[in-house]
Amino acid sequence: MIQQVREKKPLIHCITNYVVANFQANGLLSLGASPVMGDEIEEVKELAAVADALSLNIGTLNQRSVESMIAAGQSANEKGVPVVLDPVGAGATAYRLSVIDKILKEVNVTALRCNAGELAAMMRKGWSAKGVDAGEGDADLTALAVDAARKYGFIVAVTGETDIVTDGDIIHQIHAGHPVMASVTGMGCLLSSVTGAFLSVEKSADAVAEAVQFYGEAGERAAAISEKPGSFQIAFINAISTINESKYQIGGRA
Repeated sequence: MIQQVREKKPLIHCITNYVVANFQANGLLSLGASPVMGDEIEEVKELAAVADALSLNIGTLNQRSVESMIAAGQSANEKGVPVVLDPVGAGATAYRLSVIDKILKEVNVTALRCNAGELAAMMRKGWSAKGVDAGEGDADLTALAVDAARKYGFIVAVTGETDIVTDGDIIHQIHAGHPVMASVTGMGCLLSSVTGAFLSVEKSADAVAEAVQFYGEAGERAAAISEKPGSFQIAFINAISTINESKYQIGGRA
């Protein structure tokens, strides 16, 4: 599927946060995709309609961006364009949770890409999170991901020490990546848009799982060169451009 993404060169419309926009765009370019970062309400419907995937990221929220996300999401839905939602820091404030609820009510999301704390917050389960970090808790994340997928009708990708991808039926558990990835801001945000690129080829849990596996392997390859956050970031962008196949294998069933 990686080769299919490179051959398609999908246009990924990102409404993202200002902390990660540059890294996200460069990562997509390295993958072979084409990023467009427009978030102005006057043009988002047009951009989403011609894109191959839409990536929504609530990292730096404001009312204008929320309106743009919903407008873009609805336009993408009309055109059958896959939508990936990244609920950054979902449990940090009540406002963030309310925005997520509003997006899920008004937009048909194809895939949710999140960490454990964000998933727990969305499902109103107890979890100790700090800001946008994953935090700690004792919930059964696999069961929680399956419940979320079945409740909302989307694919869930929860990243952490073991990544979990499920559509409520098939379950993939992925063991790839490196701890230094948690020390570079925007790693999860870029993964969300990379997930969109894979979904542009095939709308399935298998596609999301392969995106997560590929991404983790790129992290491993970059860490083999440098485990320092600054140089790792450069090595990771390079690794994305050079991996042409992954160790992805189909998962089990819920």
